[in-house]
Amino acid sequence: MTPAAFRKLALAMPEASASEHFGTPDYRVGGKIFATAGRVDGRAVLKLTPDQQVMLCEAEPAIFEPIPGGWGRTGWTNLILAKVDAKTARSALWMAWRNTAPKKLLKAHTE
Repeated sequence: MTPAAFRKLALAMPEASASEHFGTPDYRVGGKIFATAGRVDGRAVLKLTPDQQVMLCEAEPAIFEPIPGGWGRTGWTNLILAKVDAKTARSALWMAWRNTAPKKLLKAHTE
């Protein structure tokens, strides 16, 4: 998957918008970041829960890896773009989006 394809998937999430944080492209819902892309070449970053992170990293260790340090311990997870297909990326983006979206918006949208 290319960064452009990831961007397209991220912006397809309900009420998602593109922004930038410290020079890194990011994707937001309700003004909060649910994913970033571009900080490390070939990787995107997803806002997952620690349990979601463990599940995905164990199921697909070539695709998902925890961010090193404190951010990783809270669930922030690398997604290796070159190794992920669109279906897997979309599913992971839905997780990150649901973890971030306001409750009112969650009620209006399901995967």
